[in-house]
Amino acid sequence: MGKRVGIMGGTFNPVHYGHLRLALTAQEQVLLDKVLFMPSGKSYMKNNVLETHKRVDMVALAIEEYPQFELSLIEANKRGNTYTVETLQDLAKSTPDTKYFFIIGADSLFQMEQWKCPEQIFQLATLVCAVRDDYTLDTIHQKGEALSKLGADIIYLNTPKWDVSSTTIRAMVRQGMPIHDLVPPKVVYYIEQEHLYEED
Repeated sequence: MGKRVGIMGGTFNPVHYGHLRLALTAQEQVLLDKVLFMPSGKSYMKNNVLETHKRVDMVALAIEEYPQFELSLIEANKRGNTYTVETLQDLAKSTPDTKYFFIIGADSLFQMEQWKCPEQIFQLATLVCAVRDDYTLDTIHQKGEALSKLGADIIYLNTPKWDVSSTTIRAMVRQGMPIHDLVPPKVVYYIEQEHLYEED
């Protein structure tokens, strides 16, 4: 029987406790052997993202104390735009005995039909969805039912809402507000030392 591996993808600009809590919850409820934290390289959906190596550094610092988490550079090292479907295809080729679980917030669930080749994504990984932002469980399940008709297999996490985003944290840094309750200490120190997010 192959391993059960979660994937936490994203820009992680910056990584915060919400990401770590989501990964821990997914690991516990879906019985994952490990979770890959996978910072994106060049995102085709987001502009003005911090340099890749700095986002990678912050993720590495954030997950240091979690042996069940692993940094994956498969997208960070890729030239050009990164697409989830291509990442999953690469993983399926290199580790065909592993079952992958793609961990997302509800916001991503509602955008998924705009992603490249969503039906292929559904074939390659089970979606693990958490409540996020202004979506209710009812609206999330309704969207999930629509996606299941396209082949999606979705697991819904029982997790409290986490309303802090990387966007909010960047704004707080710009305003000189403390972020210690939202971001791991080593990441806070890195942001301060590198003078990140101090300007638009």
